[in-house]
Amino acid sequence: MQTLIVLVLLIIVGSLGSALYYLLKDRGRSPRTVKALTFRIGLSITLFVLLLLGFQFGLLHPHGLAPAQRGMPATGTVSPESGSPAR
Repeated sequence: MQTLIVLVLLIIVGSLGSALYYLLKDRGRSPRTVKALTFRIGLSITLFVLLLLGFQFGLLHPHGLAPAQRGMPATGTVSPESGSPAR
């Protein structure tokens, strides 16, 4: 699943690069820049919706790094009393 997401992100960046190329090459005389940007926007929105649906249906899961809670030390910190890592 992660490979597919990275692949789609690379296609989005490639489409953005092709739009820049067409913008510089055609100097605004052809609709190819607009088509490349429209494709990129459509692909980005589609990826975003699919990611939301993947989280909603349990196909995708967060990576598990939670922010530290207030008043609780983060894992791997050194406690002042013992000088050793907190557990």
